[in-house]
This record gives sequence, C-alpha cells and structure tokens, in this order.
Amino acid sequence: QVQLVESGGGLVQAGGSLTLSCVASGRTFSTYGMGWFRQAPGKEREFVAALSRGGSSTGYATSVKGRFTISKINAKNTVYLQMNSLKPEDTAVYYCAAFDGIYYSNSYYGTDADEYYYWGQGTQVTVSS
Repeated sequence: QVQLVESGGGLVQAGGSLTLSCVASGRTFSTYGMGWFRQAPGKEREFVAALSRGGSSTGYATSVKGRFTISKINAKNTVYLQMNSLKPEDTAVYYCAAFDGIYYSNSYYGTDADEYYYWGQGTQVTVSS
C-alpha cells in the first residue's frame, strides 16, 4: 500500500511561483512512475506532468510546458512540481499520483490518469489575477 501526501498549495498572484511536494510512503519509491494531475471546478481531471521511475524522462501538458517542472528525490521519497509564471487558469486542486513502474522501461512515464493506481488527497492552488 502506498500513501501519497501533497503539500505546498496556496494563494498566489498571477506571475508568481509555487512548489508542490508529494511524499510517498513505502520502500520502493524509486520504482514508481509519478505524475501530477489537476481538477478545476466543473472540469474533468487533467494531466499536468509526469516523471519516469528512472527520473530521466518527463512529460508535460501543453498548457504548462516551459512553466512547470517535475522532479523527485528518491532519498526523500518526494516528488515536486515547481510552478512558475502562474496564471489564473492554473487554479485547481492538484493531485499527486503514482503507479508501480517495475513492469515498464526506466524511461516510461504515464499521461493517462487510468495508468495511476495511487492518489493523494489533493492540494488547492489558487491564482488571483
């Protein structure tokens, strides 16, 4: 069983930055493929960013590419989402997610929410104009 706990959300002005953190329980964090998704009010959950279990490959939604960066520190069982140049349309609940990447290549990352088995409770990010 893997538990994911997000933190770092909050209220920020447009153009500002936030860093989200997600701490995972379990001793096999290095084998997990990790991702961040978000859900705005009245909208479906959408993919934001993903990181392969090996940490060498990343993927981003077009809307955040160049502004957001996903990374992880295995020794801390933590994945991060650095968000710069935030826009009001980035306002959403952000979720951390993980899947067991042991059956995938070291460079594989998932962009579909259905690929992820473990989910955090979410952290609210609000960007004011």
